[in-house]
Amino acid sequence: MKSDTYTIIKKVNIMNKITKLFNIKYPIIQGGMIWNSGYKLASAVSNAGGLGLIGAGSMYPEVLREHIQKCKKATDRPFGVNVPMLYPNIQEIMQILIEEGVKIVFTSAGNPKTWTPFLKENGITVVHVVSSSKFALKAQEAGVDAVVAEGFEAGGHNGREETTTLTLIPMVRQQISIPLIAAGGIATGRGMLAAMTLGADGVQMGSRFAASIESSAHDDFKRTIVETGEGDTQLTLKELAPVRLIKNKFYNDVQELYAKCPSRDDLEALLGKRRAKRGMFEGDLVEGELEIGQIAGLIQDILPAETIVDKIITEFNTAKKEISSFEF
Repeated sequence: MKSDTYTIIKKVNIMNKITKLFNIKYPIIQGGMIWNSGYKLASAVSNAGGLGLIGAGSMYPEVLREHIQKCKKATDRPFGVNVPMLYPNIQEIMQILIEEGVKIVFTSAGNPKTWTPFLKENGITVVHVVSSSKFALKAQEAGVDAVVAEGFEAGGHNGREETTTLTLIPMVRQQISIPLIAAGGIATGRGMLAAMTLGADGVQMGSRFAASIESSAHDDFKRTIVETGEGDTQLTLKELAPVRLIKNKFYNDVQELYAKCPSRDDLEALLGKRRAKRGMFEGDLVEGELEIGQIAGLIQDILPAETIVDKIITEFNTAKKEISSFEF
């Protein structure tokens, strides 16, 4: 029996470049977030009509293989894997993707020319995440099938350009001809409509799905997302890799260190290892690294992924009707 979500999707009757590219019902992609995006979340989003992504960035190779295998059992719909290309075991990861028959791969944090030809030769649809129109054009030249343009409102690691989504999407749209997915500060149907009005063919949402029942994040982190308000996140550690964090004790420690004009080594020493896992996966809200986007201020509940997709679709349709009634 088809879910209510699919009934709503059928009424929406949206078919665009993104739904065609991925063979999905709705142009909503769940971001492949570290410590949040295991097979349970990816399969739930795919079953709801979007595209779920397994986040490989926090998984050892064999753990990733296990999640891919479990995801294939949990859904018969398309799903993908997000792979940061700076991963130390990148060759092993790529081989696992081939062996397990993964059909969609989102790459990030690296040069798309490095792995796109290999993936395409193996029949994989490739999408690359960028933070500027310059890198979007380079990704297109590298042969990717689509790009995710992510504004600096987004949580986690971010572009050094600090370009907002509102500005970034139309700039990228002018530069490329391949499908464009907007990300950063999008968690609602109205946000999705705004992004698509600016020229995006679909949206990628991370923070909204981090606060879902199926997210692999710690329950205490999920509750913190809901409690996070406007101004409670900040982009920091730009000397290492810019990252947007919730302001907790660890964040305050970073700011105190900045007051002393620290070196890169000083910052690396404070950051240490596994701090993101400690915060998001293990639930240490004091000393952990809590990565989330500015849009957390609009996230007020922890819901099943299917319900999230349902609400986004409903709000998108309502907002679209409101806009179409305007006359000037």
